[in-house]
Amino acid sequence: MPLSWNNEDMASDRMVVGLCRLDLIIPASPNLKGKRQVIKSLVTRVRNNFNISVSEVGKHDKWQRALLGLSLVGNDRKFVDRVLSKAIDFIQASGAITIVDQEREIINY
Repeated sequence: MPLSWNNEDMASDRMVVGLCRLDLIIPASPNLKGKRQVIKSLVTRVRNNFNISVSEVGKHDKWQRALLGLSLVGNDRKFVDRVLSKAIDFIQASGAITIVDQEREIINY
């Protein structure tokens, strides 16, 4: 049986998507292998601590640079924004990297 939606259902059920792209410098990375170790460790810690999706999405061939993508889905805009902010602060505080640029967007569906 197909799902049917009415306007009343859609008004009470909302989805909030938080997206973030971080441009990183990894100054202590001597080569691509060192970069992969730093990024893999950081991605694992962010996933475990914040339960969000994280992936290296660019600058794969640059040994001292990385582009990370973060995403989170929830039903409360303030919660999604707060979790993304805490994850970004955690990444910055890791000490192994420097965030040189970030783009964030929170979308209501």
